[in-house]
Amino acid sequence: MTDSPDAFTHAWFGEFRRARTELGAGEVLEHDWYIGNVVVDGAEIEVMIGTGDPVRARALLPDLEDVVGTFAALARTASDAVVTEFGGAETAPEEFDDAAQDLRVSTIEVREDGTVVLHLEDTCGQHFLDGYWPAVSLSAEREVLEVSVEA
Repeated sequence: MTDSPDAFTHAWFGEFRRARTELGAGEVLEHDWYIGNVVVDGAEIEVMIGTGDPVRARALLPDLEDVVGTFAALARTASDAVVTEFGGAETAPEEFDDAAQDLRVSTIEVREDGTVVLHLEDTCGQHFLDGYWPAVSLSAEREVLEVSVEA
């Protein structure tokens, strides 16, 4: 692995680069996280590593490996948490199965404190308004901490 302030490479995950946003006037806004992609079960998923320091970002890669290694179970935990949070008191079991099919993890966010946030995409457009998506925060022990809706 090599690293610089702008990018680093991991043998398994590939390249991570410092997140930047180009503003309309040609200005560049530099963010305090690195972005990359990982393929899990045939799907490409964006990865955000929550630090602007490449050395600290590389130190978080074992957390990312853990998430990828248990991805199917964590994705189901996340979709179940969304249904539990926003469903009615008498949610039918098949609603959990439907949500597991419809809500797909689009981004894995790994934070320095060990928290992992799974950002989900509503693939059928029936659960959330366009432009909104659920996010599930998991503790370092991978227990659900919070379910939110982001825009």
